[in-house]
Amino acid sequence: MAAVIQVPSGVPQLVYQVSWEPLPDDYRLPDEPVDNTDHSLLATALRESLELAGLLDTPERLVAANVGICAAVNGKTVVKAPDWFYVPHVLPLDPPRARRSYAPHLEGEVPALVIEFLSETDGGEYSSRPFFPYGKFWYYERILQVPYYVIFGPETGTLEVRRLEGCSYQLQQANAEGCYWIAPLQLFLGIWQGTKADRTGRWLRWWDADGKLLLWGAERLEQERRRTEQEHRRAEEERQRAEEERQRAERLAAYLRAQGFDPEKI
Repeated sequence: MAAVIQVPSGVPQLVYQVSWEPLPDDYRLPDEPVDNTDHSLLATALRESLELAGLLDTPERLVAANVGICAAVNGKTVVKAPDWFYVPHVLPLDPPRARRSYAPHLEGEVPALVIEFLSETDGGEYSSRPFFPYGKFWYYERILQVPYYVIFGPETGTLEVRRLEGCSYQLQQANAEGCYWIAPLQLFLGIWQGTKADRTGRWLRWWDADGKLLLWGAERLEQERRRTEQEHRRAEEERQRAEEERQRAERLAAYLRAQGFDPEKI
């Protein structure tokens, strides 16, 4: 599957012949670790709350971290592995297996959302290099045409959300709560400060359309523990009220008998 993309830019008449093909079996993917352990925790946390909310129950949705998104541009294979991305609809692999890479259009839709965590060493998240091997920003914007591109700085607390308008990304403005609406997921994305998995710092979190935070597993367990405790406390309070009523009834019956009355006949 191929397409011709003409890209307006400062470079005269850039034209890309793009084809969507599976990687050759002998193609060696870049074997680079994530920038640091925080990045893997951030990526896992983003998926976890979506999964627990039932938003990934259908098999056609794909969420992946550090999996190469590939295309052939002007005859050369290009692979970029975002820190996190979401595809609303993918085709099943036959036979079922772990994805080595992902080729949009051939294997499913273009990712609707790509997230990069600011690197301490690279800085390529903003690269608009329009020539092979192409900068990440350019590749997502002009070649793949990903609708939403997010850059998050865990250490600095910066969050930039860009939406594709026409053929270029436009920086979006946060709402009053500092969150951004991500239309493909029908969720808000924002920064949350706290602790998870022994990491204390800033996290990317999801909120639903009503502003309710999508919880992680540990938070759900804590919520359930508190609910159970409240139920036990209410049951204990009810038992104590019933016991107090019984004791009052016994005292009243004893008083009436002392006065010569039969409580059963009153």
